Amino acid sequence: MPYITTTDGTEIYYTEQGTGQPVLLSHGWPLSSDAWQVELKLLADAGYRAIAHDRRGHGRSSKTYTGNDMDTYARDVAELVDALDLHDLVVIGHSTGGGEVVRYAAQHGAGRVVKVITAGAVPPVMLKSESNPEGTPIEALDGIRDGVLTDRSQFYQDLSNAFFGANRDGAQVSQGAKDDFWRQGMLVNLAAAYDCVKAFSETDFTEDLKALTVPIFIAQGDDDQIVPIAAAAKKSIELVKDGTLKVYPGAPHGIYGAYQKELDQDILDFIKK
Repeated sequence: MPYITTTDGTEIYYTEQGTGQPVLLSHGWPLSSDAWQVELKLLADAGYRAIAHDRRGHGRSSKTYTGNDMDTYARDVAELVDALDLHDLVVIGHSTGGGEVVRYAAQHGAGRVVKVITAGAVPPVMLKSESNPEGTPIEALDGIRDGVLTDRSQFYQDLSNAFFGANRDGAQVSQGAKDDFWRQGMLVNLAAAYDCVKAFSETDFTEDLKALTVPIFIAQGDDDQIVPIAAAAKKSIELVKDGTLKVYPGAPHGIYGAYQKELDQDILDFIKK
């Protein structure tokens, strides 16, 4: 399996398919590059070199106790991009991965990144505060940490319902999709899963969004039960220089079903522009 080793000795797993302009995909918490399997094939079929990595601590990458923070995640992406010598690069991030690619593009991607795409992403900042009343209360985030510590296997099973909107009337979410969410979640070591909650919820990406000079496509479902859209996509679009916002009516946080098909086509269209 392909790996790079970062300067701090962490092994980062990645997978790639196809040839052509490179597109790098960054997954959400607590998942892995497996979450992008459909998009890897679609991008490769469309003539792109599609690459997805497992964030440190996640999937097949090193089970890290340290470095589980957004600055390190972004540096890991930078080291992967350097190792693969990627140019004319499009970066795509879902949820936590959206924060990761925004920070990477803003702080490390000059001269390499040409477009950014996010879906259900955590920027500008997820945590509720006086200046961000639309955000997620710290009590809810503490509940995630408690769930991970107490019984992560059951917690991931329960979380998959809100993630995919399976708890909504009329939802048609397969058991297989929820099982795969659980499978990927169980690959994260506990320290990395726990620390990543702080990374995705408390990191402020405001200055990163302002610093972006390349076009960014910001996508989010208006029934996202994980990342509040009022604190995320609707604020991010006001901070970027060259942004396009698309809100998907009724779509959940997880990229699945009709939302996935529409989003994937929008991704292809945005890259081709």
